[in-house]
Amino acid sequence: MAIKNKKEYSRFRIKKRIRKVVSGSADRPRLSVFKSNKQIYAQLIDDISGKTICSASTMEKEAEVNGTKIDQAKLIGQRIAQKATEAGVQAVVFDRNGYLYHGRVKALAEGAREAGLKF
Repeated sequence: MAIKNKKEYSRFRIKKRIRKVVSGSADRPRLSVFKSNKQIYAQLIDDISGKTICSASTMEKEAEVNGTKIDQAKLIGQRIAQKATEAGVQAVVFDRNGYLYHGRVKALAEGAREAGLKF
């Protein structure tokens, strides 16, 4: 990974520190969050087999919401929880991917909890 600036390097260090502890399995996968300036992405990952179980993002046509980015993040949290229950997943391990648990990341987690996922 090419680190471009001080802020990105800081997030990268935090991400590596979190990933030492957080790991997903088939019965309790890792809910990984990535956010860009315009979009937010979430995916359930089984780290043992190295496979993505399901994913959701604001790039999907069904996920279009007229509102703030926080509203969009909450919707994506609900969509990933819905897809997870369809795949038979009840509990997950939350991976904030080096981002602060604030704003869009927090909204995504709360949306997933409201829709029935257990962290």
